[in-house]
Amino acid sequence: MIKLSEFPTTAPKGLNKKYIKEETKEIAKRIAELHEIMVAEKKHSLLVVLQGMDTSGKDGSTHETFKYCTPVGLSAYGFKKPTDEEFAHDFLWRVHKQTPGKGEIKVFVRSHYEDVLIQRVHKWIDDDRVTARINAINAFEENLINDNNTTILKFYMHLSKERQLEKLQERIDNPDKNWKHNPGDWKERKHWDAYMNAYEDAINRSTVPWIIAPVDQRWYRNYFIAKKVCDTLESLNMKKPILDHAESKIG
Repeated sequence: MIKLSEFPTTAPKGLNKKYIKEETKEIAKRIAELHEIMVAEKKHSLLVVLQGMDTSGKDGSTHETFKYCTPVGLSAYGFKKPTDEEFAHDFLWRVHKQTPGKGEIKVFVRSHYEDVLIQRVHKWIDDDRVTARINAINAFEENLINDNNTTILKFYMHLSKERQLEKLQERIDNPDKNWKHNPGDWKERKHWDAYMNAYEDAINRSTVPWIIAPVDQRWYRNYFIAKKVCDTLESLNMKKPILDHAESKIG
């Protein structure tokens, strides 16, 4: 049983910030190399889910992790309020078409879990519907793994309430970040405890495990996520296809 309160939101003590930032850069370059192999091989796909409270760094983590990758075979998508057409279908209808094909990496900055988090917190769906949706999500993810050779990495962006307050206020105080300010983020903050309970329950009922990422410090957040992505890609043992010279002869 995972209890989020038992996980740190900050980096382990004693780490050298400058070294970690340099290491993150090298890891990101290696991810780009592995991504190129994935595109060429077309046997595997990777779905990276970044889910967390407002200001937890989903966009920044995506940028730093994949900054050296070619745009071919790489994309990101964030699930917002459903459109009228999406509301007319089951809640996973809009998700399936965004999943990665073989040879692709897809990043969900906010994901299909929105429909068992915000809707639950605001009591737009009852507990029976929550359970049904979590079961559907588990089946959906297992299908991606078993039927399309998709590896799924799900990160819960573990942010402290104190750090979120600092970052929300920074969006007001810093003119360069004013564009990020959204009054709605402050309203959602009032439901912090309810969100923590909803996250914890969803994490514990998921069949595909979550990775709890400490994100209070940007430099360590980027390293932590990039390292997990890189290690996962390495574990796939991918190889670029080798040309069969006998078959490649012309005439």
